[in-house]
Order: sequence, then structure tokens, then C-alpha cells
Amino acid sequence: MEVSLTTPALLFPAISLLLLAYTNRFLTIAGLIRNLHQKYQDHPDTDIKAQISNLKKRVTLIKNMQLFGIVSLLLCVVSMFAIYETWQTVGSIIFGVSLVLLMISLILSIIEIQISVKALNIQLKNIEND
Repeated sequence: MEVSLTTPALLFPAISLLLLAYTNRFLTIAGLIRNLHQKYQDHPDTDIKAQISNLKKRVTLIKNMQLFGIVSLLLCVVSMFAIYETWQTVGSIIFGVSLVLLMISLILSIIEIQISVKALNIQLKNIEND
């Protein structure tokens, strides 16, 4: 398959929006961690500590999601440069690696969402039991 200069460029809007969504998730979780940390400082509780531990895992996943997304975007640019310089094979390979990194980022996103839903279900269960 021949990869043209515009093929990697098609991913720019998708990756940019994805990174924006990841950043919003990160900022939301950072705010939650700060609030829970303050609550824990005021009234130490094992439930709060467990929630903070869960959020710490999610922050690590989001960091890795962002990392793979950014490297994917960077490789798209490198791929475009290689294609521009008529290094077609190199450009195609780099673009393929970029796609794989984007897939890894998306898989990590799925895992993070599953952890988030699990935590919400535990919270809802606690509310139902009260």
C-alpha cells in the first residue's frame, strides 16, 4: 500500500482530540486526589486511602495514555517528513508504528475506563447499603 503525505495528516485531528480528552481526565482526577487528600488529612479513613490508591493507578494509566498518544503524533510528523523526502518505505513503517502506539493508547484508555466504572459501582453499592 502506498502511503501519501496526507495519510498521516489524517490522524492529527483525532490524536489532538484524544489528547484533549486525556488531559481533561487527568485534571479531573488530580482535583479528586487533592480533595480526598485534604479529607484524609482532616479525618484519616481507610476508604479514602483506598480511593486515593485507585486514583493513583488511574493517573499512571492516563500518563501512559498521553505518552503513547504524543509519541504517536510525533511519529506521524516524522512519517510525513520521510514521505516528503521520498523515503516511502521508511515513512510507511514509521506510520505503522505510529498506528500501533495509538492503539496501545486506546487500549490503556479502555483499561482506565474499566477501573473508573468499577470504582463508581463500589461507591454506588455503598450508597445503596446505607
